[in-house]
Amino acid sequence: MADPKGFLKHGREVARTRPVEERVRDWNEVYVPGSLLPIIPTQASRCMDCGIPFCHQGCPLGNLIPEWNDFAYREDWSAASERLHATNNFPEFTGRLCPAPCESACVLGINQPAVTIKNVEVSIIDKAWDSGDVAPQAPERLSGKTVAVIGSGPAGLAAAQQLTRAGHTVAVYERADRVGGLLRYGIPEFKMEKRHINRRIEQMRAEGTRFRTGIEIGRDLKATDLRKRYDAVVIAAGATVSRDLPVPGRELNGIHFAMEYLPLANKVQEGDFVAPPITAEGKHVVVIGGGDTGADCVGTAHRQGAASVTQLEIMPQPGEDRAPHQPWPTFPMLYKVTSAHEEGGERVYAVSTTHFEGDEDGNVQWLHLGEVEFIDGKLTPKPGTERKIPAQLVTLAMGFTGTDQENGLVSQFALDLDERGNIARDRDYATNVPGVFVAGDAGRGQSLIVWAIAEGRSAARGVDRFLTGVSELPAPVRPTDRSLMV
Repeated sequence: MADPKGFLKHGREVARTRPVEERVRDWNEVYVPGSLLPIIPTQASRCMDCGIPFCHQGCPLGNLIPEWNDFAYREDWSAASERLHATNNFPEFTGRLCPAPCESACVLGINQPAVTIKNVEVSIIDKAWDSGDVAPQAPERLSGKTVAVIGSGPAGLAAAQQLTRAGHTVAVYERADRVGGLLRYGIPEFKMEKRHINRRIEQMRAEGTRFRTGIEIGRDLKATDLRKRYDAVVIAAGATVSRDLPVPGRELNGIHFAMEYLPLANKVQEGDFVAPPITAEGKHVVVIGGGDTGADCVGTAHRQGAASVTQLEIMPQPGEDRAPHQPWPTFPMLYKVTSAHEEGGERVYAVSTTHFEGDEDGNVQWLHLGEVEFIDGKLTPKPGTERKIPAQLVTLAMGFTGTDQENGLVSQFALDLDERGNIARDRDYATNVPGVFVAGDAGRGQSLIVWAIAEGRSAARGVDRFLTGVSELPAPVRPTDRSLMV
């Protein structure tokens, strides 16, 4: 293991961000380039020689965290990269975007700040790319079997890479014009620059994976026809139906789903637009929803030059310490200040939108809200707290309700749904249709990127077993207690 006394000698130190006044003027990642790697060996040395490393339990991928911490401490970056890739296809994605449930489960975190697992992870993979340790892994022989993967988000990409490396011929279908799913168009550039996606796609192409963009299964190509072309299908289409807010005034101009607003900002960075068709420039912006997608809208509005930014959350403000009902090693709901929140704006908790008010041209101008409180376990309006705030651009970032069922994919495959409206599957990620599998948010519901990758890998193993009768792909991680997960 790393330094046995490292956690006694060193405190937690995390990646430094660039000054706010600098980073809001560009779309580059918020961190100071090159500032993280020098501190990583010391930070990795804080990893304890735990009898039971609960970080394994906290990570849906089952990442071998103590092992690559030890290699990082010794600055054996090649070995660290090998251990990292043993369980995770895309650590540069999770190292930037995952909320790190592994750190919440860190044994050191019982009474000290946890090991900076996420920072160590991203440093290892960035060093691996710079050193040339990340190379295509083409299969030695082909199986003669073909697989279609629907969706190129993290679940679809992970399934496709695993199946390609197993020797199957894999084609990934993506309805957008570029590969990446929500990684491409849902995650702002300042959180993850798209060059990280691009080089992974080039690696996958070199391994043999094929990509078909601009094709929506169910509309552009019937699901039944796709099934006839391929020996197996993996549905990784995500949970893309945004939760709406059906209150008076919803029809006014200037009220958009987050996934209408964010992709246009990313398309500017891709060179598709000089300026986004929906912009916050000079406007009073209200973001409804207090999660990560809401924070992405906040950071985007800052960079577009909003006059003001207000983020609303219907739930009470979380505490800064674990609540009694969320003990270690569970993933707690804590008050979190993201880089976007550091950049300004106001956060308002325990409020609910009652209606919108517009001008004579049908453009939203005001948002009316009132405070709410829990009474007998139900959120109830507090009389006398109603007020209105200026709102010339409103983004709805209240999560997602399931897979798109209007494009015909679900009906054309005749797929069963579970009680939550997700595509039903068994323990091998197989649907009720033979040869059709589902991974990620399409089957799980809205979740984390680390769960998407884990499910993509697990579904790939199920597909491989279906095609060959036996699978040499890694066994899926199946936590015995899902309450430890998010």
